[in-house]
Formats: sequence, C-alpha cells, structure tokens
Amino acid sequence: MKPKLSIVLKLGAVVGLIAGMIWFNQSYLELTPADIRTWILSFGWVAPLLYILLYTVRPLILFPASVLSLAGGLAFGALWGTVLTVIGATAGAIVSFFVARFMGKSLVKMEWKGSFSKIQHQLEKRGLLYVLLLRLIPLFPFDLISYIAGVSKIRFRAFLTGTFFGIIPGTFAYNFLGSSFADGDPGKIAIAAAVFLLALIIPLLFRKRLEGEIQ
Repeated sequence: MKPKLSIVLKLGAVVGLIAGMIWFNQSYLELTPADIRTWILSFGWVAPLLYILLYTVRPLILFPASVLSLAGGLAFGALWGTVLTVIGATAGAIVSFFVARFMGKSLVKMEWKGSFSKIQHQLEKRGLLYVLLLRLIPLFPFDLISYIAGVSKIRFRAFLTGTFFGIIPGTFAYNFLGSSFADGDPGKIAIAAAVFLLALIIPLLFRKRLEGEIQ
C-alpha cells in the first residue's frame, strides 16, 4: 500500500471513529453535573478514584470536560474537586496523546507543509510554552490539543508539564462554580461566577496574539 494512501485511510478511520463517539455521546450520555455527582457519590470512599478514572477515559468518548468538571465541584468541593480533576484531566490528556501517537506514527515522522509546518516546528522547539498557552487560552478544544500534540514531534515531558500547569486556573474556576451550586449560598455563587468569568475573559485578551503566533 502506498504511504499516502495508507495515511488517507488512517485519517478516514480516525474521522469515522470520532463521528461514532460523538453520536454515542449525544445519544446515550446526556447527563447533567447533578446526575454525575449523585451517581459518583453512591460509591462511597471509592468515589474519588472513580471520578479520576472517568476523567481519564473521558477523551475516548468525547464527553464534555466542562460537565464533568462541574460535577467534580458539586461532589468534592472547590479544593478537592480541583485536585482530582487536574489529576484526571492530565491522565486523560496522556491517554489521548499516546493514542494519537500510536495511530499516527507515519504523521509523526513526516514533515508537515504550509501553516502546519510552523505548528510542527514550534511544538518541537517550544513545546512546553505552546502547550501551556494553548491550555490557558481557549483557542482549540482541550482534547484536540492532546491529539494534535500526539501526532507532532513534541516531547512528551513538555506536553505533560504544559498540560498540568496550564489547566489549573480553568479547572479551579469550573470546580469552584460547581461547589457553589452545591452549597446554595447566593453570595458564594456570585463570587464563583465572577471567578469563572475572569477565567474565561482574561485568556481571551491574549487570544489574538496567540492566533498570530501559530498561523
């Protein structure tokens, strides 16, 4: 089989798999944060480990990270919800990274063309900084960053470090918001909503600069 045809077939298989996961998610996994909280807490002391496991496999079914993060805040509070979510989200990003690297071995080895060539070069030379910025600034979906990094030449250590530290601010904002709903205190909800908005607005101020960097 010719190399180019092999790459096309692999890409087609990946697209088909993603489409299937999105269909499954939308058809059978329409869960709310409250539903997830109730279900997770029903497992007692195992609940934190179960939550981390769910977050680890979440990228494989493309379940919304925001819903699971809010559920973490509802179930475990702002502090422990953040800790567990960062662990689970980092583990999930690692899974996505290596799945993409395994399935796209030929893409990792080849030299990309055009604008993709610049992204490839920057990920290879400035991987830590780029992943950190892409995690802090919502330019691309969370899982897409992991999969793109997996088929690039970025070093795993740079990807892991940038992911871990880059997701902390947004993760805290989601979990703090979720925990405030669990408490039901209007004042706390207002403060959590303000923190959440700041976590969204501040990165957007730097979005255009980042877009200029990678285009």
